[in-house]
Amino acid sequence: MKIAVTGKGGVGKTTFAATLARLYADEGKKVLAADVDPDANLGLALGFDEETLDSIIPISKMRKLVEERTGANSQNQFYTLNPKVDDIPDTYGKVCNGVKLLVLGTVETGGGGCVCPEHVMLKRIISNLVVHRDDVVIMDMEAGLEHLGRGTTESMDEFIVVIEPGARSVQTYKNVKRLAKDLGITQVKVVANKVRNAEDEEFIRAKIPAEDLLGMIHYNVEVMDADRQGKSPYDFSETVTSEIRKIKEKIDNENSL
Repeated sequence: MKIAVTGKGGVGKTTFAATLARLYADEGKKVLAADVDPDANLGLALGFDEETLDSIIPISKMRKLVEERTGANSQNQFYTLNPKVDDIPDTYGKVCNGVKLLVLGTVETGGGGCVCPEHVMLKRIISNLVVHRDDVVIMDMEAGLEHLGRGTTESMDEFIVVIEPGARSVQTYKNVKRLAKDLGITQVKVVANKVRNAEDEEFIRAKIPAEDLLGMIHYNVEVMDADRQGKSPYDFSETVTSEIRKIKEKIDNENSL
C-alpha cells in the first residue's frame, strides 16, 4: 500500500498521515513514513523527540550525498538520472513507535518544475519506495499542488486529500483529482478534518461524491493539546484515533490490503 496524503496548508494532513502510519505499525506491518514537506513536522506527530528530529537533515539538503550519487558538482554539469538510492531508507531512516521516518524535504523551485540533481534524487527515492519496497508507505506531501506538477508521485496507489469544511479546501480536492488523472492516478479520496457539527457534515456530503469520501474527523481540542506539547496525537486522543481507524478500515477494504 502506497499512499500520498496531500491538501492545502493547515488542514491537518500531518496529523492524519502520522496516525494512519501508527495504526498500520500497530498491526505489525512494516511502515515507512516519508516527510516531503519543507516544513517537516511529521516526526513530532509520530512521537519522535525534538532532540532526535533536530539531528535529521532532509535528503534534499544533503549536498555531498546528492553529488556522490548523481555525479553532479560545480565542475560537472552532467549527472545520472538513475542514481543508487535503494539503501537510503535503511541508512537515513529513524524508527519510533514502529514507524520508520525518512525526511526527504523538497526542492525549492520556481516556475514549471525542476530537473536539478536534488529533484532527480528525490524522484528516484520516491519511485524506489513505491515500486521496490514491500512496506506500507505513507507520504506527507507539501501543501499545495507542486508535487503533482513535478510528477514525483505518479506511481502512488492512492492520493488522499485532507480537507476542511470550506470552499477553498474543496477546490484543492478538485484540482488534485484533475492533475492526478493526468498522471494516470484514478484513486483520489477525501478525508474531511476539523468537522464541527451537522452543518459541516452536510456541507462535506454535498460537495464530495460519496464514492470519494473516506470519512470525517471531528474537531478535537486534544489534537491541539498534543501539538502544543510536541506529542503524537495518536497518544493523546482516542476519539480522533478511532475515527482514523475507521477510515483506515475503509482504505483496506477498498484496496484489499
